[in-house]
Amino acid sequence: MTDINLYGRVIITANIKALTGLHIGGSGTGLEIGGVDKAVIRNSLTKQPYIPGSSLRGKMRSQTEKRLGKPQNNPIGQQVKIHTCKKQEEYKANGGCVVCHVFGVPAEIGYSGPTRLVVRDVSLTKESVEALDSANTELRYAEIKTEVAIDRVTSAATPRNLERVPAGAVFGPAELVFGIYEPADYTRLKTVIEAMQLVEDDYLGGSGSRGSGKVRFEKIKVEARGRMDYSNPKTFQSEFESVQALADSFDELKKWLEINVPAE
Repeated sequence: MTDINLYGRVIITANIKALTGLHIGGSGTGLEIGGVDKAVIRNSLTKQPYIPGSSLRGKMRSQTEKRLGKPQNNPIGQQVKIHTCKKQEEYKANGGCVVCHVFGVPAEIGYSGPTRLVVRDVSLTKESVEALDSANTELRYAEIKTEVAIDRVTSAATPRNLERVPAGAVFGPAELVFGIYEPADYTRLKTVIEAMQLVEDDYLGGSGSRGSGKVRFEKIKVEARGRMDYSNPKTFQSEFESVQALADSFDELKKWLEINVPAE
């Protein structure tokens, strides 16, 4: 068995602003929101909507797979497939499959290494909670969007109500934690930043093709913790107002990480 060395971690934090209404679905069980066909996922204790880390990470992965033309060849649930390298040679070829190294592979793949990226759940900011508390919305912390499905043969209309977090709401801070296990991970970190941009240019959650789910990352910060002084985090530059600004600084960030989180 190959030894695994964690040389350090990179922590990217950011706020996520909903530019259009955001719908990430929940079960609706016990929410007492009669009349809503599709409810948003909420914290069981506070009843406040949140962005599950799995939803954000899954969107980042699927968009990266499509950008790189990776086959989505491994079913992990009903109607859901992800890319998984089927052979060790494919996993390691050309410096390693960036999708499988960054986002991980199922446990039954015996030749895989550690997953690099961890994404936390993201709650509403205190300011957005207060603003939504005082807003005159149909539901607490949410609005109702009525959509109409049209039968293409009979032209019959079927209305349905979709619960959304209103545009302007801010979630944060989101936390993306990236592990450095080998020198190649300095370059792989760029995949995470590009995946954030891909999410901005696509959508998060459901009903994206009908206007929901456009988001923007704001107030982005980057910290690093090296293993020799893990309790002493170091901050890269200052706050970035956009993913593009962070991407433009990637070469400098890479050099900074090589110094502050040496993979040796």
